[in-house]
Amino acid sequence: MTNKLQQLSDDMANLIERAAPSVLRVDARRRLPATGIAWSEDLVVTAHHVVESEDHITIGLPDGSRINASLLGRDPHNDLALLRADSGLTPANWAADDTLRVGNLVLALGRPGQKVKATGGIASGLVNPADIERRREKFKSMKGRHQRGRLHKRKVRIRMEGLGDFFERGGWLRGLTDGFIQTDVTMYPGFSGGPLLGVEGAVHGMNTSGFSQGVSIAIPVATIRRSVGALLADGKIQRGYLGIGVQEARLPDKVAKTLEQDTGLLIVSVDADSPAAQADLMVGDILTALDQTGIEHVDELQLLLTKLAGGREVSMGYVRGGEYHDGSVIVGEK
Repeated sequence: MTNKLQQLSDDMANLIERAAPSVLRVDARRRLPATGIAWSEDLVVTAHHVVESEDHITIGLPDGSRINASLLGRDPHNDLALLRADSGLTPANWAADDTLRVGNLVLALGRPGQKVKATGGIASGLVNPADIERRREKFKSMKGRHQRGRLHKRKVRIRMEGLGDFFERGGWLRGLTDGFIQTDVTMYPGFSGGPLLGVEGAVHGMNTSGFSQGVSIAIPVATIRRSVGALLADGKIQRGYLGIGVQEARLPDKVAKTLEQDTGLLIVSVDADSPAAQADLMVGDILTALDQTGIEHVDELQLLLTKLAGGREVSMGYVRGGEYHDGSVIVGEK
């Protein structure tokens, strides 16, 4: 038994040593440095939220030397930033898509200082966009049963409100358009932007605390590939644009009952010559649906726009003067 444990321990240490050359220190904020992963010989992937300054970014190499880097682009919805540095980096061994399974052992690596640090655990959950939507719908169904049953006990109300905040309004579901990997690794300070390593030595994702509410997550390699490709091609992530300012508002009782949703988005501003203006949306209208998808919260509209291509005509629903209307809008790009 002792020999087997020693072999496992040595194998893990060797795995970390082999991955270490592609794990880089990123200095792009005032406080603690963060971590980055060498995407290629001159590109570094790191977390969007750790790049607070776009000037004077430096990359710490495994030998202790520093090189300068510039920001090529960001994907805030997936907490990803792409940096260009001097050539000579050692690219990471990126995993094939969707090869990680729940229960697989994983290691989180970071280089907040000169040396690589590591922590371990398992992949405790693999969440894709369909899973997120099912969780949202499950919450809405639970919320509806709670309201219809008139369950007014304090504990039930608190539980429902907590689930609402967790599944609908924020936390680690906010913005993540392509899903995520949930792990039980400990995210030490400076680990954001570092690799999530499988026991075969491949990088399965980028660790981040940017969406954390006590949950360790990683952005999957498939998402990273798509974001890097888009940033190299356009310098930014193209997202749908309507040209409206909105805030949540309750729907008239009659409309709420018909649509089976309590709230919509009150339009408080409309940009001149925007897609919304061309679709005759006005200040005071309440947007209730876009592309056949009901919208009750600002986050839901933001997430939906990340998935809609510019130039596409989509259906919309809105309330004007207390009456529901159907319409369409040609989504812009921004």
